[in-house]
Order: sequence, then C-alpha cells, then structure tokens
Amino acid sequence: MSTCVRVPLFLDLRGRAVVVVGGGAVAASKVEALLRAGARVHLIAPEIRAQIERPGITLSRRGFVPSDLDGAWLAVGAATPEVNQQVARAAEERQVWLNAVDDPSAASAFAGGVLEKGGVTIAVSTSGEAPALAGLLREALEAVIPDEIEGWIARARQERRRWRADGVPFGRRRPLLLQALNRLYEARTEPSR
Repeated sequence: MSTCVRVPLFLDLRGRAVVVVGGGAVAASKVEALLRAGARVHLIAPEIRAQIERPGITLSRRGFVPSDLDGAWLAVGAATPEVNQQVARAAEERQVWLNAVDDPSAASAFAGGVLEKGGVTIAVSTSGEAPALAGLLREALEAVIPDEIEGWIARARQERRRWRADGVPFGRRRPLLLQALNRLYEARTEPSR
C-alpha cells in the first residue's frame, strides 16, 4: 500500500471538458456521474455501448491518441490496463488529472464511494486499493447520517452569516454550531404541550 498522502477534493466540473476512454459498462457509470456534475464529456473507444449514446456526449469511435486530452480538466481511463497506461502517460505530460478505473498505479485521481444526503456529500476513498470497501463504508455512513441533515445545513448556513457579520473568529464557530444543533435536537425531542 502506498504511503503517499492524498488530498481529498470535490471538483466543480460544470462546463469543463472531461475525457472518458473506454466504451463499456464501467465507462457508462462514469459518464452518468460526470453528466450529473455538468461536465462536457468526450468519450473515446473503438466500441461504445448503446446505453452511453445520448445528447451531451461527444463520441469518437476509435482508439485513444494523446492529443485527445488537450484542453481536458480530467480524464477517466475505463479501458484495458494497456490503454489506461497510455492515457496515464498523456495525462501526466499535459498535467491532467486521471481517474484510472481499477488501475490505481496509473491514476492521479481516485473516485470514492460517494454519499449524497440532504445537501451533504461525503466521499470515502481507499486510494483505489479496495473500492468495494469504500462502498461498504459509504453505506455505513449513510445509516448514521440523520434524516434531518438538511435542517442542520440550513441552521449552519444561517449561523455562519451571523458569525461573519459579527466577526466571530473561526476557532469559536464549531462550539457555537454544536450548541445551535443541540438546540435543534432538543426542540425535536421535547414532548409537545
């Protein structure tokens, strides 16, 4: 296992070019997520599943060439290990992040198990070493995130605006937020009179 330290990030891909190399089931699932994120998707593969074909995707029915990554923000290698290695070299030369599916040695970006609930997004990563474990951990987190999380976000947003206006230092904000959330919880659990 790598001892390299990872920096988790959430990417805003709206309107940004993302290249997917591969035309199978894995590529199809990646394309779905990228389209939901608002990315401009260009998919390249000699054979492309019919389920991938839809408006909003540029399709190239051919093999990958390095210049396919020119202008891309992110690349996804969902092809054979040999092709993913070609994509990895081209991505490195162009300083493009690469998520190489099931090939962590070729990747510079790792997708994780993602949970979206009530405006909260949580991602769990094993740096590509154990994707099934990341999925299990995501399911476990889903079970413990409360259904009323959306109300928590609304309260946190409201408190943040107030703290910024009042000049409350960052170090004091977490304890204050915890107090505000406890008040929400207490109001929810108090018997009605």
